Amino acid sequence: MDFDVIVIGSGFGGAISACRLAEAGYKVLILERGRRWDKSNYPRTPADMWLWDHDAPEKKNGWLDLRVFPNMSVAAGAAVGGGSLIYANISCEAPTSAFEKQWPQEITYDELKPHYDTVAQFMNVKKVPANQWTERMKLMKLGAERIGAADRFRQVDLAVSFDEEWTYEQNDPHNEKKSKRFLNMQGVEQGTCVHLGNCDIGCDVDAKNTLDRNYIPWAEKHGAQVRELHLVSNVEPVAGGYKVSFDRLADGERVPGSQTARLVIVAAGSLGSTELLLRCRDLTRSLPSVSPRLGHNWSSNGDFLTPALYSDRQVSPSRGPTITCVIDFLDRSVDGQSFWVQDGGLPNLLGDFVKMGDMSSGAKGKLLIDALKHMLHDVEPFRNVMPWFGQGADAGDGVLRLGETLLSSKQQLHLDWDVTKSRPAVQALVDMHLKLSHATGGLPVVPPTWTVLHDLVTPHPLGGCNMGDTRDDGVVDHTGEVFGYKNLYVCDGAVVPRAVGVNPSRTIGAIAERTAKLITAQAR
Repeated sequence: MDFDVIVIGSGFGGAISACRLAEAGYKVLILERGRRWDKSNYPRTPADMWLWDHDAPEKKNGWLDLRVFPNMSVAAGAAVGGGSLIYANISCEAPTSAFEKQWPQEITYDELKPHYDTVAQFMNVKKVPANQWTERMKLMKLGAERIGAADRFRQVDLAVSFDEEWTYEQNDPHNEKKSKRFLNMQGVEQGTCVHLGNCDIGCDVDAKNTLDRNYIPWAEKHGAQVRELHLVSNVEPVAGGYKVSFDRLADGERVPGSQTARLVIVAAGSLGSTELLLRCRDLTRSLPSVSPRLGHNWSSNGDFLTPALYSDRQVSPSRGPTITCVIDFLDRSVDGQSFWVQDGGLPNLLGDFVKMGDMSSGAKGKLLIDALKHMLHDVEPFRNVMPWFGQGADAGDGVLRLGETLLSSKQQLHLDWDVTKSRPAVQALVDMHLKLSHATGGLPVVPPTWTVLHDLVTPHPLGGCNMGDTRDDGVVDHTGEVFGYKNLYVCDGAVVPRAVGVNPSRTIGAIAERTAKLITAQAR
């Protein structure tokens, strides 16, 4: 075998499992479809490489992979570091109730707790310092108080590096020169947060503790190789392990190649891992015995955003970390639904894109653009807008499958997702957004993509390669190993068998820490 382990993908599942196995002495190769990004090449203008193109990734391999399905769009990162580059820094544990059903009996909150703690420590998570509260945080706290839910308001941990001495009161507070440079615990240089608000599109001062600043460089220091722009196409059992075939995306072309390893970890995200295994099972037939449950129980994790306009308040959603706090209704005390509200943020660049009007096409895109333009009619860029955000526990009954399209006979990924069973969870969150908006003097604008079309967008897809007790109810066991295929693992959001109702990154990270620990223990 060329390597002990090949890890496909470098998001929370891939980066963390690769890091721990390299640390344990395994010869590790990480194959990542996306590029290495940093402040020298973050996309910033409309002409930059923003989007990943599934039809021609060798030519268009941008920052964001946006897949549009009927009634659901899914946003994923395409980068060394995966979704950590585009997420809003939230690092939180799932509530204990999220583990009461649908998981293998070995997976409980108590089982994951030490791994939750390890992820938090390694990524150096912190809350926003008391002297750096944003206007959105103050509005969130006020809203909670006015609806009688003051005890449900709390700050959340962020994977962000803060300078305790920085304040809004200083002269020119958002000047990048106010960021202090330092070496983190993995020996990587970063800067401190000056509340630029660009968390989702690349931090200009390196204050965001993304995986390419902790787990990945630590893996590399222990001998792991990371190959960017390597798109995996097949996993095939061979004597002694597996052969992983891929296309190297170089100079506008695809250059085929392959490597072998005794052990393979598929960590390409909920959509990516599921699609790869579907292709291996149904098209190339290299993994024909993968469970018939593959693709089932997919969840959007109930994400929703409701903008509200304020005539007498400068909310400034483009200042500060993108999300900082929550109002917690995970106990199902409202309409029997589990959800929480968050203070969403918007990068300044969004206003420029909206005014151009070419962010999206088609009827759904036009509805969204028209709604955003309405908000920009009198104020820009979004200075008086509060993006009430949040997640909830949806039904988790989506199905991913391969199939033809109207325009092509090529087998492509499809998502069958019906809003019916998830509508109560989403509507409970929307209703709370409306309640909080009215209580604080705002005018909420529920996106017409929901009111008219019942369409949703999620950056937190879960499921598709769910954990189970047997191949009859899952694709992988509690360790992440694929039923019927020794030493083939899935380790990312795809294994989470239900909506957790909160930002899932630390839960995925905890599962990855546990999976790596079990693999190394088994080897001994």
